[in-house]
Amino acid sequence: MKKAFLQLHAAVFLAGFTGVLGKLIQLSEGMLVWWRIFITIIVLFIWLRISGQVEILKKKEITKVAGVGLLIALHWIFFYGSIKYANISVALVCFSATGFFTAIFEPIVLQKKMAWIELALGMMSIVGIYIIFDFHPQYKLGIIFGILAAMGSALFPIFNKQLLTRIKATTLTLYEFSFGLILLSLILPLYHHFFPANYFWPTPMDWVWLLILAIACTVFMFILQLEALKKVSAFTSNLSFNLEPLYGIIMAFLFFNEGQLLHKEFFIGLGLIVSAVLLQTWLMWRKRSATSATDMGKGS
Repeated sequence: MKKAFLQLHAAVFLAGFTGVLGKLIQLSEGMLVWWRIFITIIVLFIWLRISGQVEILKKKEITKVAGVGLLIALHWIFFYGSIKYANISVALVCFSATGFFTAIFEPIVLQKKMAWIELALGMMSIVGIYIIFDFHPQYKLGIIFGILAAMGSALFPIFNKQLLTRIKATTLTLYEFSFGLILLSLILPLYHHFFPANYFWPTPMDWVWLLILAIACTVFMFILQLEALKKVSAFTSNLSFNLEPLYGIIMAFLFFNEGQLLHKEFFIGLGLIVSAVLLQTWLMWRKRSATSATDMGKGS
């Protein structure tokens, strides 16, 4: 169990490190995502081929899988766009609004009852973002991109949850990335019309960071998470990944000294968002404990 927890938090750390890599890679956000997915597909296919896990996707699932693949690609474009048009800290703060959008989208998509407490906690994150937005107008475009990234982050796990009941996780990931790359290739020319790319072929240092991003922070992170899920619950995994924005912001402060670029209002907004995440984590833990106690009572 100890090994599983270490694997899980290593995965969370690697996820948080993607923001730092997004800053280091000088490619535009569109080309960054294109190359990340391209490299990831190659590495993931080789790993699945060696381990004998390559499977054929059923034709009836292609449209849904392709749609989620495009959603993931767009989510990444908005996330890295937020970093490039603002900075890592602002992008990750906006990313924390995922809980708010999940509380709205999940009941609509899955036809469930809306959890008003989760919605209220999500609103705390939105207020925090508004405070930052109001006092940091130079980050306007980055904040808009960050909010769009949070919306994508809320949506694709909801759709994936349905697909995972019918498709193996590794197979689903490979096909989502593959279709995502194809569809992204079709829309990038239009995207670059509005947000031009500075160049298209990675520089030598871009290649270094892209390989780390694709291999360590995408494929290896995915493997670590899957290995950890053999021992820990999905609930524990979700709680742990709430720490991702916090890890990323700490790394941004350490590597790029972003703390000196931000006004006190940023930290007020950040405080609201962290409080919302901690309260949400506590409520999830409490709900889980209550459910476990009820199940034990039924068993006796």
